[in-house]
Amino acid sequence: MSTPPPSSALDARSQSFPVLSAEQIDRIRSSGRPRNVERGEILFEPGDSAVPFFVLLSGAMEIVQPTLDGERTIATHGPGEFTGEITMISGQRCLARGRVTEAGEFLEVPGDAFRSLVAKDAELSEIVLRAFILRRLELIRQGYGNVILMGSRHSAQTLELREFLTRNDYPHTYVDLDTDRTSQELLDRFDVKASEVPVVICHSRTVLRNPTIQALANCLGFNSSIDDKVVRDVIIVGAGPAGLAAAVYAASEGLDVLMIETRAPGGQAGSSSKIENYLGFPTGVSGLELAARATTQAQKFGADMLIARSVVRLNCGRRPYQVVLDNGDAPPARAIVIATGAQYNKPELENLEKYEGEGIFYGATYIESQLCEGEELVVVGGGNSAGQAAVYLSQSARMVHVLVRGPELSSTMSRYLIQRLTENPRIDLHVNTEIVALEGGARLERVAWQDKQTGATSKHPIQHVFIMTGASPHTEWLKGCVAMDDKGFILTGRDLDDQSGAEQNPRWPLDRPPQMFETSLPGVFAVGDVRAGNVKRVAAAVGEGAISIHMVHQALAEA
Repeated sequence: MSTPPPSSALDARSQSFPVLSAEQIDRIRSSGRPRNVERGEILFEPGDSAVPFFVLLSGAMEIVQPTLDGERTIATHGPGEFTGEITMISGQRCLARGRVTEAGEFLEVPGDAFRSLVAKDAELSEIVLRAFILRRLELIRQGYGNVILMGSRHSAQTLELREFLTRNDYPHTYVDLDTDRTSQELLDRFDVKASEVPVVICHSRTVLRNPTIQALANCLGFNSSIDDKVVRDVIIVGAGPAGLAAAVYAASEGLDVLMIETRAPGGQAGSSSKIENYLGFPTGVSGLELAARATTQAQKFGADMLIARSVVRLNCGRRPYQVVLDNGDAPPARAIVIATGAQYNKPELENLEKYEGEGIFYGATYIESQLCEGEELVVVGGGNSAGQAAVYLSQSARMVHVLVRGPELSSTMSRYLIQRLTENPRIDLHVNTEIVALEGGARLERVAWQDKQTGATSKHPIQHVFIMTGASPHTEWLKGCVAMDDKGFILTGRDLDDQSGAEQNPRWPLDRPPQMFETSLPGVFAVGDVRAGNVKRVAAAVGEGAISIHMVHQALAEA
């Protein structure tokens, strides 16, 4: 992939590798320093952190990726061009090697100064961010990652790791051991047991056997640049639409922000194949794309993000509050926004946990669609997420059965989705129906469902079931700190006045009334699906997240 000529201004490659004007380069000079470079000099390596942003004033360089067999060229840069991709914004470790191929003078801008420049200069921000996003997309498309994941499509752990890398937009190469016999022979030679699959080769040097999500994140250095000891203005727990919106507005308004996310940005919405009723996207937008853009936007303004970390407790006795993580760290904050969303309810079915990842899924992304291409499958649920999944999966599946417990969909699903379902010949809608049995060996092989009106039960040779039914909040870590309703959703604002039958709930302690999204703990706010009374829509979550930051400012002023 070589640098395009500057004449084709609208060409996709020229947007990925733009040539800056002399005036634009002059605006960057005050943020960096000139540096003379020699042919063969290495400016950065895969795995490096705090990599500077380079603008080539003269000379040339190449971006290559070390592999097990040598190197492969990703791009070349000439005068007026610049280095970097999304890791420059996120602060994560570098993915490639930068080598000077022609001596010259480069402008070197430290990472912090670069991020400050991008946040302040609108024109440069647009040029650089567009290039970075397009470069990352090309890295993903070409598999130019420093991660090789070798696993089986029949392995739940492999699926989990693939989803983690994909939803975090991390370039990687996936090797299916079920079809790639050469790779299987390589693993056999190194005595890798079946129980140790999947295997991840990280940075072309570290081998991880059946790693956890946390181990993979640590190997890739996802959180290496995060200082979890500094007192933040606001910590946002959860990076779904509500949390991301809060992060964008908080960081853009100058607050010191830390986001904490257990898996990947986007939350439940991140697994949506296409959201068609979100403002500004008339042709729809995937949850993954929306989350990726919002994450880049928040990080552009300076928000930090901890990935693959779970919150286990809130130390709420005094301010600054402490958010206690699963590894024992406890980052402090003067204010907190809780945006942990809700997770799908699991039906009480025998063998459900046994087949999770082995036929039972809770999200319908491209990865899952590949697993059931040309086959018959079931989607359980009557909400928008279930409808979006059914429509998406029907593009590659032979038949999609949608099972709904209620008598109709009009009260739970958007009208446009109902129309899509009923008019699609590959979708068979079953109302008043629920699954009653899951059967099989190591993997799911058969599903039985029952018509609740007639009592008739039928068995079907179906190996893929997508469950998207109801939602329960993840709020166990908040017990004793904030008031909740009987289902565990967090009470805020005026809802705190009526807590009949909830004597164990903490009471509002101040003379002033709580703000609209403020919990019973002053300075702690709840937004999105985790909040009692929330409207379960992406736009509503984004709105609540944005509005909450105005309230955070007021809480910080009185703290």
